[in-house]
Amino acid sequence: MRSSWSLAVVFAAAMLTTCALMPVAIWVARKVGAVVPPGDRRVHTTPTPTLGGIAMFGGLLAGLAAASLRTSFDAVFTSRTTVLGVVGAASVMWISGLVDDLREVSAPAKLAGMVLSGSVLVMTGTQIVNVPIPFVGFTVLAPDLAVVVSVLWVAVMANATNLIDGLDGLAAGIIAIAAGSFLVYSIKLDDAGAIDSTNIGPLIAVIVVGVCVGFLPWNFHPAKAFMGDSGALLLGLLMAASTIAVGGQSDDSFTGQSWFFFAPLVLPLVILGVPLFDMAFAILRRTTRRTGFATADKDHLHHRLLRLGHGHRQAVLILWGFTAVLSGFALVPVLTRHGEGLWPVLAAFVALCLFTLLRPRVRRRGELDIRRGDEAGSSAEARRATPEPEASRSGSAQRTG
Repeated sequence: MRSSWSLAVVFAAAMLTTCALMPVAIWVARKVGAVVPPGDRRVHTTPTPTLGGIAMFGGLLAGLAAASLRTSFDAVFTSRTTVLGVVGAASVMWISGLVDDLREVSAPAKLAGMVLSGSVLVMTGTQIVNVPIPFVGFTVLAPDLAVVVSVLWVAVMANATNLIDGLDGLAAGIIAIAAGSFLVYSIKLDDAGAIDSTNIGPLIAVIVVGVCVGFLPWNFHPAKAFMGDSGALLLGLLMAASTIAVGGQSDDSFTGQSWFFFAPLVLPLVILGVPLFDMAFAILRRTTRRTGFATADKDHLHHRLLRLGHGHRQAVLILWGFTAVLSGFALVPVLTRHGEGLWPVLAAFVALCLFTLLRPRVRRRGELDIRRGDEAGSSAEARRATPEPEASRSGSAQRTG
């Protein structure tokens, strides 16, 4: 069982290392010209360095190093193959994104990097074994099918994270919330004995939270640096590895029998609902337009919130809020073992929807009232400042006499 203190040490190591390495990452980005200029599809207004993934990868290594020194993680490191497999897969994904940050590569080449990264993960033992099927239960995948499903899972998670990285702090915040929620779920499984002490999933989850929290001070609006594809793809790979290790290999007796949507492998899909929905909608949108999946556009969820009238920070906080609500929806039945606790979560969801839809209208109406008041005040001042005609003044004087 992982102690809370050990998890805190790993979190702190990943967070502090990521934050401390960001000035180095920014310096390297400026040195090699990895700076993103403003553009029609981009929302930032100044050239911004985009190699934050360097610091994130350093945070990953620091987190693993800190865990290796804690006795509560000894069982995880008994099998070096799994740990090295995660590091190897992360390295492949990180390098693929880094190449794209330095010189843009084609979509097929990027997909090849994702497949290679997923293959490294699978070959070293981190793969989906148990799959929940509605109204049937859990089934064990055939070895060949397990490889395909696991690699596909990696590609989906990496693409979803990459596509949602469109506003300052958006991807890092969403992944931090999702990884934190999945960490709570993993700890619950660990306490119940539903996952083995050698399972690396909880360790990866706490490292992801630390990396994202350490990166956010540099990335929240106005961003001093972007994570780039190297950072986004790395986070996607780590989330895939954590969810596969826990969800695809855990004992199905703990949860998911009566609450199918809270089964170990389905729960991550709920928690990561925002980026996964955005990715699915992007695929559908680009397919119907016949523009190709790799064709960039400005119709992602965050772009739509900006067009609706929300500011940059407000749009980010709204999507963070939806991720937190989905996480609550997934975690409450698991933690309480019944569904009555979902009512506050549902109320929070409705309130967030109303705020998202009505806030821009209220703000526009307030601005309009202020503008009308200013115009009325200006008209009154203009009338007072205008001198009265001479004939009118003399007529008034005669009437007075």
